[in-house]
Amino acid sequence: MEELLSPKEAGKLLGVSTRTIQRWDKEGLIKVVRTPKGRRRIPKSEVL
Repeated sequence: MEELLSPKEAGKLLGVSTRTIQRWDKEGLIKVVRTPKGRRRIPKSEVL
């Protein structure tokens, strides 16, 4: 299974804020997986 990153971790790797990650998710610019509790997780392949 592919490694999943939190929005904070993904933002740090990309040099953007967690808010930007949330916006990109809403705009469909990045693939985001939701946990059963509704939290965002970003596949590592989306940020590399």
